[in-house]
Amino acid sequence: MEQMERNVVLDISDRPKLGLWFGLSLQHMFSMFGSTVLVPLLVGLNPGVALFSSGVGTLLYILITKAKIPAYMGSSFAFITPMLALMHGAGYPAIAQGIWSVGAVYLIVALLVTIVGSDWINKILPPVVVGPIVMVIGLSLAGSAATNATMRHISATKSVYDIRVFIVAIATLLITIAYNMFLRKFLGLIPILLGIVTGYVIACFAGLVDFAPVMAAHWFALPAFDIPFVNYKPTFQLGAILAMAPLALVTMTEHMGHIMVLNKLTNRDFFQDPGLKRTLAGDGTASIVAGIFGGPAVTSYGENIGVLAITRVHSVWVLGGAATFAILFAFVGKLSALIQSIPGAVIGGISFLLFGVIASSGLRIIVDNQIDFNVKRNLMIASTILVIGIGNAYLQLGQTQFSGLAVATILGIVLNLILPKQAASEKE
Repeated sequence: MEQMERNVVLDISDRPKLGLWFGLSLQHMFSMFGSTVLVPLLVGLNPGVALFSSGVGTLLYILITKAKIPAYMGSSFAFITPMLALMHGAGYPAIAQGIWSVGAVYLIVALLVTIVGSDWINKILPPVVVGPIVMVIGLSLAGSAATNATMRHISATKSVYDIRVFIVAIATLLITIAYNMFLRKFLGLIPILLGIVTGYVIACFAGLVDFAPVMAAHWFALPAFDIPFVNYKPTFQLGAILAMAPLALVTMTEHMGHIMVLNKLTNRDFFQDPGLKRTLAGDGTASIVAGIFGGPAVTSYGENIGVLAITRVHSVWVLGGAATFAILFAFVGKLSALIQSIPGAVIGGISFLLFGVIASSGLRIIVDNQIDFNVKRNLMIASTILVIGIGNAYLQLGQTQFSGLAVATILGIVLNLILPKQAASEKE
């Protein structure tokens, strides 16, 4: 009855039929693929290893959270700057220690939550704070989507505006919207996958797809793993730990924001069951394992949350299937190369919809909880979060950068705790 009332197609524990399962899982894998392989490409790591570690990390996360949270773990963008600096210095062995330290911070905080509990979350994160934070999570990614939808990459450091990219992106967006609105039954459950495939075909006709890497790739290719005591002998890297460990507090804030969105989408409270201690432990363990194999740190992905919201399919079996595909594709050279050939124009067009759906989920939190913006307190909190977060007014402390989302979240929490219920003028 609860499932029908929430109009959910597949609930968290529901297992789809095999054919549907295949399509739904591929849809999630395609949605996260662009961002997951982009991080290692920017840093100089192996994309195949990143794909493999994202799949393994997701399966571990599902296991640690007792298969109660439908989330996918992909490469984190928060650590790109320190990883670039370390890559030009001590190389991946230093990055690995930084990633392990990030995971260790997550596990330490998870232990503290186990000791003191998580009842404090509802006190510091009421709807007037959560709604705008969720909106920022979606809207702060708008710039990335727009860049993909307008710019053609000539090299790793140079991009130019290309009208073909814009046309393909908008066509992909409109076609995906049409698929969402007019398809039914099986096809109605995989509109994102169909949108990506259709956009890819259009991009081929527009001359935006390079098939050379696909033709050159081998069918079977072992990812270039970088494993301690196998590929290198670890030495203590304090600088790497100090450069990356503090950023765990930033990604932890974003992680909690994603949990808030999932709470709303699934009509559950994951902070209570399976508990924040398990979500943090799952995220931290996934990053530690990624560092063992030679991949970047991982975190929960907004792209996949967008897919959950659009399809109303919340099954962890589907996310587990996507993770399995990611692991398998990491070893299939041609398939991996084919997916990497999906142009940014297609990813950008899909991202317009996915990121917008996340932002709309935040708006829905505000509407459903009837937040009154005639009350100055609510107006001050929401306004501060939205502008700082969307504008990415980041805080730079030495080599450590706190994103606009993290700054906005902290300020929103502080304002919620210190502002009175009524302004002085409202008491008159």
